[in-house]
Amino acid sequence: MSNNKQRPIRVLVAKVGLDGHDRGAKVIATALRDAGMEVIYTGLRQTPEMVVNAALQEDVDAIGISILSGAHMTVFPKLLQLMKEKGLSDVLLTGGGIIPEEDMQQLNASGVGKLFGPSAHTSEIAKYIREWVEQNRWTNPKP
Repeated sequence: MSNNKQRPIRVLVAKVGLDGHDRGAKVIATALRDAGMEVIYTGLRQTPEMVVNAALQEDVDAIGISILSGAHMTVFPKLLQLMKEKGLSDVLLTGGGIIPEEDMQQLNASGVGKLFGPSAHTSEIAKYIREWVEQNRWTNPKP
């Protein structure tokens, strides 16, 4: 894990499963780049294993999942499990898409970071990631 404040925040943006609508993920990736972050976009049809392995290889600070398929209650817990197994417990798992508020609350309680709906502003997402990384990765680095 790198805790160097001199480098940009690194965020992996991914689409998991068969959901082929990636316009939102590309908008988010561009907005995060415009906010000064380094973004790795994995493209469509990723498995949770592919996402976590890419996050590990790229030494990311955050993983952002775009999900519109309704599989969020399966995808996010699987990602959390794999992240824990791979030692990525200090990496933010966040995301957005079509996720009912009740499901968002349940996922947050299980360890997933803030989730964003379709009306979220990209500046709000970038601010959340920046603040989370500054508080959790840069000021409290993993030994």
